[in-house]
This record gives sequence, C-alpha cells and structure tokens, in this order.
Amino acid sequence: MTLRIDVFTLFPDLVKGYTGESILGRATTAGHLDIRAHDLRMATTDAHQTVDDSPFGGGAGMVMMPEPVFATVEQVKPPRPLILLCPTGRTFDQSLAVELAALEGFSLLCGRYEGVDERIRSELCDDEISLGDFVLAGGELAALAVIEAVARLRPGVLGNSASPKDESFSDGLLEYPHWTRPAEFRGMKVPEVLLSGDHARVARWRRAAALAHTLERRPDLIDRQGGLSDADRDLLDEFSMSVPERWDQSVR
Repeated sequence: MTLRIDVFTLFPDLVKGYTGESILGRATTAGHLDIRAHDLRMATTDAHQTVDDSPFGGGAGMVMMPEPVFATVEQVKPPRPLILLCPTGRTFDQSLAVELAALEGFSLLCGRYEGVDERIRSELCDDEISLGDFVLAGGELAALAVIEAVARLRPGVLGNSASPKDESFSDGLLEYPHWTRPAEFRGMKVPEVLLSGDHARVARWRRAAALAHTLERRPDLIDRQGGLSDADRDLLDEFSMSVPERWDQSVR
C-alpha cells in the first residue's frame, strides 16, 4: 500500500529536492510513497502572491495569513490529519513516527516567519508537531525529518525489513554500536564476540551494549521503563559492562 504525504510550504522545490533522492526517491519510484509538495502561494489572488502580514497588536516579524493557507488546503483536499510543524507542538519521537506510519496518509503544514494566524492552527489543522525545544526559520526541515522517520518504517522502503526493529528507540533504548571491516584498524579492534559466528551470543551482546549505551547517554529512557530488570543486570554482568553508580545502588 502506498503512503501518501502532502506537504504545504512556501518552498516546494526544497521538499521535492530532498524527497527525490536516496531512500525516499527510490521508495517513491517503487510506489511505496507518494509525496506531494504544494506551494502555499498557489491560491493567492494578488499580483505579489502575498502570504503574510503584520500581526495585530504590533510586534516584530510577519504572520502567515489564513486566506491563502485555507484556500490551498481546500483546493488540494489532502489526506488527514493535517499537522502543523511549529515549536509549540508535541515533541516528535519514534512512537509518533510509528503512529503516523500506520496511516494511509497524512499532511504537513510548514510554518514560516513569526508563525501562522491562530485560526489556521485552531480551525484548519488537526495536530501540531515540534522537533524539540529550539526554533527554526520554517517548518520545512522539520517536515523532512518527519517524512524520513515515518517512511523508513513502511514495508518495502528499506532494503532490510529488520533494520527499523534494531534501531535506536525501537525498543525504548539507544541502538547498539556498529563495526565493519577491517577487524583491526590502527590498533583498534572489533569486539571478539562479533567475529565469533555465535548468533545467539551476538544478540545478547548487542542487547547489553544497547543497555550500556543508553545508561551512559540517555538514562531517562531507562527511567521510563521502570529501571533495570534483573535480566538486564545479568546481561551487563555477562559481558563485563559497567553499571553507573546510581543504578548499581538501586534495589534489585
């Protein structure tokens, strides 16, 4: 089944350029994705194709006007939900990517300038997404991040169907580290377990490495799971991977 994603933006060529390359481009050619970029100026009625105006009440910057945005969306009749990319939205994460990947389609609206008229947010859009606690010049980069994160979860988009299952956040942990040839480079060696051919032991080692990596860099993810289980501790012990003091002192 093809996943349709419509993007409403002032810079459609930016979206088309990125989504036409690499994994997204191949998936589109193969029929797994249908990504459509729509110019928000298409429904303007003045010679200058005006899409923004100064805010009521004064203040710096310009605000995207409701008329061209409503008119463009109404002309296109895109798949819902229509999601506004903005700093005030809920934070995008892997669980939300999985949620969107299960849909037949959805649409993204890229804000610009100081933001969009409130009536766009409250009456036209169904949801809001943010990449995090920082501000970009517009929603295009955020839209592309959402598209790629979602698309790679769809069947057929990646060459190896198991790839998304092993990646960071797929099971609430950061991904385990990777090595490739040569087995030794400038005195730096690949862990022996990965060269052993013992697939069951490699799988246990990777789980332990993912736990250790997460404990070191994103302990909040472990907190969300209620801490380390006894099985996790045993796995870390098996491969002599250290447990940070805060976890080592917690009740087993």
